[in-house]
Amino acid sequence: MTTPAHHTAADRRQWARYLVEERAEGAVYSRLAARREGEERDILLSLAEAEKRHEQHWLELLGGEEPARLPKAGLRSRMLGWMAGRFGSIFVLALAQSAEARSPYDAEKFATPAMRADEKVHHEVVRGLAARGRRRLSGSFRAAVFGANDGLVSNLALVLGIGATGVGSGLVLFSGIAGLLAGALSMGAGEFVSVRSQRELLAATEESADADETAGDLDIDANELALVYRARGMSEDESLARAGRVVRAAQAGIRREATGPIGIPDDHEIVGSDWTAAISSFLLFASGAVIPVLPWIFGLTGVTAIIVALILVGIALLCTGAMVGILSGGPPLKRALRQLVIGFGAAAITYVLGLVFGGGAV
Repeated sequence: MTTPAHHTAADRRQWARYLVEERAEGAVYSRLAARREGEERDILLSLAEAEKRHEQHWLELLGGEEPARLPKAGLRSRMLGWMAGRFGSIFVLALAQSAEARSPYDAEKFATPAMRADEKVHHEVVRGLAARGRRRLSGSFRAAVFGANDGLVSNLALVLGIGATGVGSGLVLFSGIAGLLAGALSMGAGEFVSVRSQRELLAATEESADADETAGDLDIDANELALVYRARGMSEDESLARAGRVVRAAQAGIRREATGPIGIPDDHEIVGSDWTAAISSFLLFASGAVIPVLPWIFGLTGVTAIIVALILVGIALLCTGAMVGILSGGPPLKRALRQLVIGFGAAAITYVLGLVFGGGAV
């Protein structure tokens, strides 16, 4: 491609900006690929290669040689590049998904139709990779956000409600610590019982090899082994065929190590450890619940302590809400404000109740 005959200095500056942005985006995908393996690594490397093609387009418009002085990439691109080499790919991919959704080439007359199409395809590819990461993260992330948010909101509501009654700061501090321990212990105990009960239920319903171990003594033509497989969900024909194979193998002296479906993961591993779940829930709740109590721990009292508690909890709610927005591919600010309104709304109700029952003194 040759440089267009009619172009301005502003055009060249814009091409240089596109050049550095494409280079920065390619670096993001290359750094992410270095942290992945298998199919995801190949996909990310292909995206990096596509960004190089776009980079070459702008370089050719600039005369085939890189200008002596190039502008810096935008703050978002530089931030993504920094994060790509240091943090988990899901956060970077979620941010890259938002960036790819706003292609500047739709209204750019010097971009080719193929480049515009590439950008739309890249958005869908990044969305797919981000969706994989979200699926892997969804359970643990949901538990982390739920536990920390529950601690933040419930303990803020508690200390504001108690503080609004006009009691001393010592009682407010004691109530906050008691609320932290009670809530964290309740969360941990509930998670322990839930996971332990689920594991016990799985143990009671998992398949046994007892029937197969005695298969050598069965009549090849008249036995109930096929009923075992039918009860496990196989069709009648499949059950009869499998029962015949098991009996013949047993009579031939061949020991079958496993009779369940191959390739299905252990249900106990999917459910996880009861103690791990309990400890995680305890720590997550406590990490959120300690924040509203910090002003009283450091000796603040009255309205000052309440205002500082609101500021600290507000910042925490905004951060967790923004993180949910980033990972869900939605607008972080909207999610952050929603989290803030819900949390402060719950706390406001208990504060008003505290004023009512406390006679209006703080």
